[in-house]
Parts: sequence; structure tokens; C-alpha cells
Amino acid sequence: MTDPVIRVLDASSAHLFDTLPDPLGTGRALARATHRPEWKRVALRDGVVVARAAWWGGPDDTTPRLLNRLDFAEGEEEAGAELLRTAPYRVEYQLILPPGWRDDPVTRAAGEARLRAARSAGMRVLVERYQYRWTPECGLPERPGRLVFRPEPDDEVILDVLRQVQRGTLDAHARLDIAEGGIERAAREELAYFHWYSSPRAWWQLAFTPEGELVGLHIPAHNPSGPCIGFIGVVPAQRGHGYAYDLLVECTRVLAAEGAAFVAGSTDRTNLPMAAHFARAGHPVADERVHLVHDGPAAEATSAD
Repeated sequence: MTDPVIRVLDASSAHLFDTLPDPLGTGRALARATHRPEWKRVALRDGVVVARAAWWGGPDDTTPRLLNRLDFAEGEEEAGAELLRTAPYRVEYQLILPPGWRDDPVTRAAGEARLRAARSAGMRVLVERYQYRWTPECGLPERPGRLVFRPEPDDEVILDVLRQVQRGTLDAHARLDIAEGGIERAAREELAYFHWYSSPRAWWQLAFTPEGELVGLHIPAHNPSGPCIGFIGVVPAQRGHGYAYDLLVECTRVLAAEGAAFVAGSTDRTNLPMAAHFARAGHPVADERVHLVHDGPAAEATSAD
């Protein structure tokens, strides 16, 4: 058997990427995501594509933000790993899987094979997450009416709230950022990510109790794939009251009022309170995702859907 040949694609060879089957149905989950041909790589053996990988980024990004496609033919797990080893991008791998993927033998085998390939290429699992997709057919959740929401135009005020929210956070990505760079850097990177969204800055809102005490913030947003829950955060002094639900409801309703045909959202599987809030607010699970990172500095993490 000959060694595989790794090839970077371009516009003239992009069709090679579509010559492999997609047992995980990733194509459906990424229907609204655009992959540039030059950010796609394939492994060929005797001229036949045996593995493929695609990296994703926003329209103005000069380098990819994450990897979200990795497929290989039966018996070609090592070719998939070699695609990752030889790639110039050290970004997060977001493995997209159908809900309950471990319960089906086919999707479980496919998912575990990709995890083995990524581990062989030097990556490790950071966290598993639920991906949600609200549509108007789900019904708008009622506002609890406990909080007052106000836009906040000053980035320094937002930054100070982010510093508070980061303390004791349950989010695995935020915890990794804090471990590697401290709360200040993590907060500033979060703020920069808010500005990366294409949605209006005026949508950002702080939440307060009727007495004027700060509760947290929510960021209704548009990423390159469409409307999404950009961020939900409650300051430590207000945790334990279920206010994240109020923020999620308001965020959903703001996007719906702006004409959103759907609203994407996500949370860590281990963040049981937030997962319960999504369920209560009528956001069904659309898929599950395993996030893998390289050892070393944390890569930017976002979602293509």
C-alpha cells in the first residue's frame, strides 16, 4: 500500500472534497457554514481521496478559527490523523455529532474513530457541548419579569462585568483561557469576540434587579451562520437565583423581534443548570459537539452554527 499524499485544495480541485461519504451527517449541521477551498485538505492514496479535513473562519478572518470537518474511509484513520499532523493550523477541532450519538452503533463508531485520529495527532478532549436550535415553531418563552434590561455602550463597563462573570464560571473554554492567561486576558478576549460578531453593538444589554443591582449581561448576536445566543453571564453575587434563564429568554426574544428564523445556542454538557434553562426556554438540542484542543496555548473557540 502506498503512502497517502496530502493535498491542499483550491477552486479548481475543490470537488475532490465531496468524494467521501458523510456517515455523521455533518453536512446538514454545516449547511449554512462556508468553507474556503484553500482551507480544505485531502489525503489521496493511488489518486483516490481517503481522508478529508476542512477548517472554518469568518468572512474577514485571515486564518481559520476551528476545524469542523474530518472524514476518512474505512481503515484510513491514520490518514485522517496525518491530515491534522501536517496542517499549519493549531486551532480547536469541533467534532459535530447527532443527538444521542453514542446510542447508535454507526455514529458511535464514526465518532470514536475521529476522536482516536485527533488524539493520535496530539489533541485532547476539552469538553462536550450541546448545540441548540430554537425556531418560531418552538414558541417564544415568556419573560419572567424579574429583571430590567438596558443597553450599555461603554466597552469598559462591559469589560468590568466580564471580569466578574469569569470568576467561578462553569464554562470549560473560559476556565482554560483563565488558566492560561488570567481573568484579565480572558475577559478582553471575550470582548474582542463580541466585536467579531456582525450584529449591532447596540444589542448588547446589561441586566439589573428592579432595585438597580447588577445581575449580568446577554449578547444577542449574528455569527457568519446566522442568529445566535452570543453570551449569557451572571455575576457571582447574583448566582443561585436562576437569572441565567431570564437572560436567555430576553436574548431569544430580542433576536426573534429582529426577525430571526432560528436562534442557535450552546452550553457544556457538564453545565447542568444552563442545559436545564435551554430546555425550559424551548430550545431543542440540534446536535452534540466534542471540542478538542492542542496542548499549549488555547485556540480561539467559536461555532459555525
